[in-house]
Amino acid sequence: MQLADLGADVIRIERPAKMTRATANARVLQRGCRSLALDLKRADATEAALRLVARSDILIEGYRPGVMERLGLGPETCLAAQPKLIYGRMTGWGQSGPLAQEAGHDINYIAVAGVLNSIGEVDGAPIPPLNLVGDFGGGGMMLALCTVSALLHSRAGGAGQVVDIAMFEGAASLMAMQYGMKAAGRWDLGRGCNIVDGAAPFYRTYRCSDSWIAVGAVEPQFFKALLRQLDLTEEAYGSQHDKAQWPRQRALLASRFATRRRDEWCAATAGSDVCLSPVLDMEEAALHPHSEARKSFTTIAGVLQPAPVARLSETPVDVPLAPPMPGEHSEEILRWCGFDECEVNGLLRTQ
Repeated sequence: MQLADLGADVIRIERPAKMTRATANARVLQRGCRSLALDLKRADATEAALRLVARSDILIEGYRPGVMERLGLGPETCLAAQPKLIYGRMTGWGQSGPLAQEAGHDINYIAVAGVLNSIGEVDGAPIPPLNLVGDFGGGGMMLALCTVSALLHSRAGGAGQVVDIAMFEGAASLMAMQYGMKAAGRWDLGRGCNIVDGAAPFYRTYRCSDSWIAVGAVEPQFFKALLRQLDLTEEAYGSQHDKAQWPRQRALLASRFATRRRDEWCAATAGSDVCLSPVLDMEEAALHPHSEARKSFTTIAGVLQPAPVARLSETPVDVPLAPPMPGEHSEEILRWCGFDECEVNGLLRTQ
């Protein structure tokens, strides 16, 4: 999706399937892509895929190690068809190592990466941060960056290559700041006892009389602004970074925030550098004035979704096209690859 948003011609090879238009429109991650329906267990479909590879810059696959090789589309075969190809491999555990063939999901990858243990209340269970850290942050975004970096190398005269991205390693990479803080003696291994994990009274969420707000008054000037808004003196509050006082201070701030509605607190602190924000749900986020001013969300084919994130001054991105129906572009893609009418009909008729 991110590559398509940036203007890449992304072709998704997927199994032939019947699907309603409404169901297809909800496949937000496939927006802006074209769809080629092929049964890759068939020899003629594999040949068609290889002809597409020969005209492509990047191939991305997400099977367990060895599956693409069994389909006849492994790196050696594909790089023989297109020596400049960037072959991106996305797995949870990577192409090698004792867990390489183990099944798993985001929660498993971030558990082994040391991420999951760091998220949650001090005496509570680890809490999965949706599937954002493994699947998308440590996985998809790392793969996009690395494949484009390899493509730059290829276009500068280098050879094509294989990019091995493991979600658990990508998730661990996102923890680099915490590893640095630990080395400096400023991060504890336990949950809910560090400055940005919800333990600090000045960096956590609070329940208002009706909903939730988020406070991030870390720096001294922002912290002082917070105390002013809450009508608290530094003497009454205590030392900002004294962890021994954090439980009392959390209770003190919680009692203050509970006295007013969320939007009242947001209105009272607007423009004051308190670093206080409403905790919005997905629909509210799209209606926030800042989102509306920047057009941060969009509706495509009736489906509300985040707009493309890139703001490029010389090459602005377009509004993405609606996600395709499976096989919607099969005929045009096959013809682009050089298949004649008889070959196209033979491939599509028997699927």
